[in-house]
Amino acid sequence: MKVYGIKNCDTVKKARKFLQEAGIDYEFHDYKKDGVDGDRLAEFMKEFGWDAVLNKRGTTWRRLDEATQESVVDAASALEVLIEHPSAIRRPIVEAETKNFIGFDPVAWEMALELGELK
Repeated sequence: MKVYGIKNCDTVKKARKFLQEAGIDYEFHDYKKDGVDGDRLAEFMKEFGWDAVLNKRGTTWRRLDEATQESVVDAASALEVLIEHPSAIRRPIVEAETKNFIGFDPVAWEMALELGELK
């Protein structure tokens, strides 16, 4: 399993704690330290939708100038902005053996754990 996010993000901290308490081993990819793989991010956008991967509710998005925000109209333009501003990527994104997840929802993750999807 691989968890993508930013080490200091509160949501990522909660997700990592959940996985540790569940005894699940994972590799952590920190966008700030390890960078953003554009091809992998494009795959996540195809799977979840570019508008789900782009976190418009976060402070990074709100701090972007209006012209940059208005330039994001499709997956290609979103990808450009997310590569330049990795803090605007919704977190965490988890690649598990059977299913991928975006965002942290403890109830959904608990159900996925019980179903064997989160491993």
